[in-house]
Amino acid sequence: MTNQQEPIWTKSFISIAITNFFIFVVFYALLTLLPIYVLDALDGTSTQAGLVVTIFLLSAIIVRPFSGKVIENIGKKKTLVFSTLIFALSSFLYMFIHHFNVLLLLRFFQGISFSLATTVTGAIAADLVPAKRRGEGLGYFGMSMNLAVVAGPFLALTLHQYMAYNIIFLVFGVIMLVGWLCGMMVKNLQENAASPVKKSFSLSDLFEKKSMPISSVGILVSFSYASIISFISVYAQSLGLIKTASFFFVVFAAAMLISRPFTGRLFDKSGPNIVIIPSCVVFAIGLFSLSFTHSSWMLLFSGALVGLGYGTLLPSFQTLAIQAAPAHRSAYATATFFTFYDSGIAVGSFVLGIAAGALGYSKLYFALGIFVLLITLYYKWIANLRQKQKAANIQVGMK
Repeated sequence: MTNQQEPIWTKSFISIAITNFFIFVVFYALLTLLPIYVLDALDGTSTQAGLVVTIFLLSAIIVRPFSGKVIENIGKKKTLVFSTLIFALSSFLYMFIHHFNVLLLLRFFQGISFSLATTVTGAIAADLVPAKRRGEGLGYFGMSMNLAVVAGPFLALTLHQYMAYNIIFLVFGVIMLVGWLCGMMVKNLQENAASPVKKSFSLSDLFEKKSMPISSVGILVSFSYASIISFISVYAQSLGLIKTASFFFVVFAAAMLISRPFTGRLFDKSGPNIVIIPSCVVFAIGLFSLSFTHSSWMLLFSGALVGLGYGTLLPSFQTLAIQAAPAHRSAYATATFFTFYDSGIAVGSFVLGIAAGALGYSKLYFALGIFVLLITLYYKWIANLRQKQKAANIQVGMK
């Protein structure tokens, strides 16, 4: 078949992309608003404000390895409908929370539904796109998450200026209900049959081993990216560029949007190396540029480079993780990749916060630029091993 006979933009693909977008819009909106809510409405401390973020990520990381097994047992469509509905209903519940400890319980509970929902949306998207256009298709799908990085905080901060917290949480719940309805429009998927042989519990019930090498590259990249989402506003404020910082992720998203169609097709046509290696280098240059930033245009230029580099890496790594696994293990591959990815963000936010206190933000970003260049070498080593394994499998098949 030709590419024209294998469309990406089917009704189900559009529906799952919109669902994923709304999930992450609400996620990033809550990530932005809740620390302010804790300090303002609950009279909490800065430590408590940070804890509402940490507890959510902790529950997501704990549940993520088990999500593949849950999806396999329940089915992708049922898991999608159930997890997105729970995520929507829990978003409404913030209206009734007036005590910090109860808020933590809700955050932990919602983190579980978030972990299941984001794992199954990725697995469904991988099933819906044509195999020969998977790099392009998952690249488009990944845009739903990256665009939410801009839309979520913008929505939260804008509504915060004009509405009471209860009304804002109501809006978040309604948005997620729309996402749930879009998920209902995804066609019932034919589940890929796995081996019927029962076996004792093993690591494969949690992780897809074949996806772990590329996921190990992903955790290092997300560790580096944690410096952007955690400290870019603080760094900009220290430079007197706090007003410009609000446009950093706008430029980030614009660069990603412009490049995504080209990089996705190039990935499918010429292979991952020609996309991933330059993207790592561009990401590193963006970090170097941040370390030397002293003006608004340099901050925005750095945002464009980071968006072009990192924004291309995430869907590329996810595609490779899914391609490495058998078709019936796509949910496990997705869960494995995002377990590593989430862990990199969580650990990076903590460790790099300590490093920033010791080095300062400028030196931190410079050091991370070097680190990302080293990641490029590590990826090349992983890619060479993958190529040798493919060659060995072909030789075995010819005998």
